[in-house]
Amino acid sequence: MTAQTVQEQVKNQVRQKIKQLQDLPEHPRKAALANLRRGVGRVPGDLPELWGSFLIGMPQELQSTSGEPTRAEWSIYLALTLYAMHQQGNELPEKSMNKEGVKFGSAVHRLVDPEDQPEKNGVFRRFNALATASSIREVSQHLRGMIQLLRANDIPLDYPQLAADLYNLQFPDSSARVRLRWGQENYSHAASEKE
Repeated sequence: MTAQTVQEQVKNQVRQKIKQLQDLPEHPRKAALANLRRGVGRVPGDLPELWGSFLIGMPQELQSTSGEPTRAEWSIYLALTLYAMHQQGNELPEKSMNKEGVKFGSAVHRLVDPEDQPEKNGVFRRFNALATASSIREVSQHLRGMIQLLRANDIPLDYPQLAADLYNLQFPDSSARVRLRWGQENYSHAASEKE
């Protein structure tokens, strides 16, 4: 199976899981989101109560056979738990924090005052720390802080695309492309605002 195929499966899995969450009645939805939030900052598989939340319906080829989470499992797990954190306090379906087409770099750019110098701005420093993280656990830690900022500012994000980015970020040959695209999304907005 090619990386492109797996990436599409990862996106579809996250898209389907978020739709399932959104389609739940209010009280079960709130409980499911609260349950997923408990997984933020944890390793996929650490919390048995989350196994069903991200493993049910996952294609077998994306699942681990070694007991160590696969890259796909990491990507799906991070996207779903961070989405649950981002969605907290926002009513569904009226105010979904998952919005197709809102790319990560563009969403982060919305956190920054256009008058700020990038090298002096805390958001850009956090963004750069995330972009240069060397392991998925480190990415998870930095990404959590960025999602908290997006949540505090009511800025949505395309979570299926984020999951695909997280998947690609775990491969040396594609991680540079993800980082460059995030930078382009972020800085191209900065340049167009100054014109």
